[in-house]
Amino acid sequence: MSKDFSYTDLRPAGIPLTGAQTRHLAGAALRIARAYDGRSLHDDELLHEVELAAVALPATVRRALISFRDKGNPAGCLLLTGLPLGQLPATPSQVADEPEWARVGVPTLVQLMVMSVLGRAISYSDEKNGRLIQDVSPKAGEETRQENSGSVLLELHTEDGFHPNPPHFLSLICLRGDPAAATVTAGIGDILPLLDEATVTALHRPEYAIRYSSSFVGDTRTQVTTDPMPVLSGSGGCPNLCVDFHATVARTPRAQEALDHLNEAMLRSLKGTTLLPGDLVVVDNRRAVHGRSAFAPRYDGRDRWLRRCFALADLRPVAGHLGRGRSHKPITVAVPAAG
Repeated sequence: MSKDFSYTDLRPAGIPLTGAQTRHLAGAALRIARAYDGRSLHDDELLHEVELAAVALPATVRRALISFRDKGNPAGCLLLTGLPLGQLPATPSQVADEPEWARVGVPTLVQLMVMSVLGRAISYSDEKNGRLIQDVSPKAGEETRQENSGSVLLELHTEDGFHPNPPHFLSLICLRGDPAAATVTAGIGDILPLLDEATVTALHRPEYAIRYSSSFVGDTRTQVTTDPMPVLSGSGGCPNLCVDFHATVARTPRAQEALDHLNEAMLRSLKGTTLLPGDLVVVDNRRAVHGRSAFAPRYDGRDRWLRRCFALADLRPVAGHLGRGRSHKPITVAVPAAG
């Protein structure tokens, strides 16, 4: 993406909560927060209680989430607005400042309620210490990183597309916004009609690889990439999408040409919005990519602050890969530096 990209605003199609619905949902979250304070979010009993409490979500929200889970939509994303947040501490500017879940119990549990309708929450022990809900805020000294701690333009990408078991859904709830930071998505349902047959055929060939994110390869300068893989897979009329425009490597000239055409089509089909406090956006990670415009952090405790959560449609296929609670075991081992 260039810094001058444009997008269609998601907000008019967002699903709002009324004031009464917001208060009711906050009450349900607070009851769980008080009952399970001091317990890990990986506690099965807590997560089952959250799933039962998801009935506190308005019927309009649950219906929209169920439809999105089962059938998706062309844009591959869904926006909810007006979710409760409660009292918030300062935005963390260092990893060590990221609060325990109970300090932000209301948005944490509301986000988990939403994800429980879509699937089963999961985390990755390679990243953010396996936290089930992860803080996304600019970190001092990491401004230029193409990761959630950076503040430069974040290229369109499938979340953890290099991973053997990437999330099926991800959600971002906004605790504090920034007017310069637009979150954008591009769904294959919108993009596919813009691609010619030759491009679609090329994108189905296993002529691409994705570099692993630095958090998954340990403290090493060694670059790790996936085995050859396609960008599009599955049904021709309803394919899955896996690409990262910062980390995907095309292995042939025809693959690179198709990747360039895909990027152009995505930039013509972007949906997005500047997230406001209480907004939550859900992305179908198998059918859409997401990114973010650049912004300038101040590190004054009021910077943009989102919280992120992943979900799989079913935990059984990865049961043997789970370690503590819902945390996926490490997939790479740090390679010692030569010399």
